Amino acid sequence: MNTVTIVLLVILVILIGVLIALYFFGKKAQKKQEEQQAQIEATKQTVSMLVIDKKRLPLKESGLPQMVIDQTPKLMRRSKLPIVKAKVGPKISILIADEKVFDLIPVKKEIKAEVSGLYIVGVRGIRGSLEAPPKKKKGFFKRLFNKEEKK
Repeated sequence: MNTVTIVLLVILVILIGVLIALYFFGKKAQKKQEEQQAQIEATKQTVSMLVIDKKRLPLKESGLPQMVIDQTPKLMRRSKLPIVKAKVGPKISILIADEKVFDLIPVKKEIKAEVSGLYIVGVRGIRGSLEAPPKKKKGFFKRLFNKEEKK
């Protein structure tokens, strides 16, 4: 066997090993995520609140307690989170919204939200239904690739 085939076989073996490792890490992460979701579902409460402001902010600028910032993984500290500032009862709270729910939350309106700790899981309107925000206009390349997928 020449050296080219040996090098290709070594690369193939390494790739197969990496794929197997990714498979098991993915299964482990999925199981962990399912446990966390079950815990969130078990502890959620329905609360009425007046939304003051909502933004996507880095964790350091969000105004969350220092204990929460210290507990987050280092990789997540740099990413922007959907932060909602709301008046819950007599006090103003800073909450983290779920990505699916963040766009539905209206600003300067009263809502009923399903909250689990500092995390907003679901939203309903108190007076009527919530309006979905207008869809963003697609860019040139997204429209171009979408046309190719339809063919």
